[in-house]
Amino acid sequence: MSTITNHMPTAELQALDAAHHLHPFSANGALGKEGARVITRAKGVYLTDSEGEEILDAMAGLWCVNVGYGRDELAEVAARQMRELPYYNTFFKTTHVPAIALAAKLAELAPGDLNHVFFAAGGSEANDTNIRLVRTYWAEKGHPNKNIIISRHNAYHGSSVGSASLGGMAGMHAQGGIPIPNIHHINQPNWWAEGGDMTPEEFGLARARELEEAILELGEDRVAAFIAEPVQGAGGVIVAPDTYWPEIQRICDKYDILLIADEVICGFGRTGNWFGSQTMNIRPHIMTIAKGLSSGYAPIGGSIVNDEIAEVIGGTEFNHGYTYSGHPVAAAVALENLRILEEEKIVEHVRDVAAPYLKQKWEALVDHPLVGEAKIVGMMASIALTPDKASRAKFASDPGTVGYICRDRCFANNLIMRHVGDRMIISPPLILTPADIDEMFVRIYKSLDEAQAEIIAQGLMKAAS
Repeated sequence: MSTITNHMPTAELQALDAAHHLHPFSANGALGKEGARVITRAKGVYLTDSEGEEILDAMAGLWCVNVGYGRDELAEVAARQMRELPYYNTFFKTTHVPAIALAAKLAELAPGDLNHVFFAAGGSEANDTNIRLVRTYWAEKGHPNKNIIISRHNAYHGSSVGSASLGGMAGMHAQGGIPIPNIHHINQPNWWAEGGDMTPEEFGLARARELEEAILELGEDRVAAFIAEPVQGAGGVIVAPDTYWPEIQRICDKYDILLIADEVICGFGRTGNWFGSQTMNIRPHIMTIAKGLSSGYAPIGGSIVNDEIAEVIGGTEFNHGYTYSGHPVAAAVALENLRILEEEKIVEHVRDVAAPYLKQKWEALVDHPLVGEAKIVGMMASIALTPDKASRAKFASDPGTVGYICRDRCFANNLIMRHVGDRMIISPPLILTPADIDEMFVRIYKSLDEAQAEIIAQGLMKAAS
């Protein structure tokens, strides 16, 4: 048996990684020369690397390790399921207990009449499913040309061809022949960067009404759905003004447009409710789920659809599915993860303990000379770095130059805090305690101070003209 232990020297592990492993969203040539940081184990909210350094993971992996690392119950459930039924598909008039139980549990937890689940192996797959679902739904209702899906610039909905088309990331659209046809994008509700002289309330209404303008321009008989994250995640934790979501809901209701809430990040406690749709008081027809569904311990995702969509789709053979749809091991792990979230009252911990304390400390970051805006919903938050708070100025340097400096200082101080352009973002495990938050802020302030010093030393503390 060929294995690699965690006890090989770091340099050897990095050399093997550079020689054979292509990393996602990376310039692999440059990364190979630099050497990737090798993570060997994790417990609670901390990672340990191959040099023995303990790193506070304020991103919960990729927004997903909601219950924290090292939960033996999840490992034991996976092992038990592997011994009992490691795999079977759900294609040919068959099913199995983990998929049945998980679908029923999700129907219980999801709001409204979202009672039916189509499983996938992750969020990208689930959003690809959503494209097929909404187009099949309207075709079955006699409207095959009602097939345009509207999304937002700077949204992230996955990185497969379909889901990346739904997303509005310019860098992704520059590669691989995307977006696919009949995907349309409107502007994001990012007041800090794009609000100009409008108040946040005016701006929220204006950006929501771009949806109505697009529907009227494209044709009400052509627009099938609008997809959006309750809080934009990978776009920089962009929190819409309070006026935005009520207006979006009004427009979807008025024009009979399906509303898809991408809950891949916001779901399973991240915003202080089970789902971000509840936090934002919206009524989606479809919710995309993944990440926190299993806390990242097993790859799983899905689309939760309402009764009417399920009934219409159920009237035809839906020619769609994945080898790992409802994988029994992943479903068993997800079910146990939901039990932990529920029985240990982790969502309540977020709402009543962790999020209020984090909010108090996070919003105080605006007092730091580098920080212009501090936004937070539950356990996801962002700060905008700026050379001039009063004018909400961008840096004169290329977008992301300053953010990258700050991110590197965080990494050097054993804090995983991500940058999106010149915004810094966090999305920590939901089990974070006040003591963990205190330690995180020691590292945040140290990193911001060091980043500011480096930015000044490099002559980058200049506003764009």
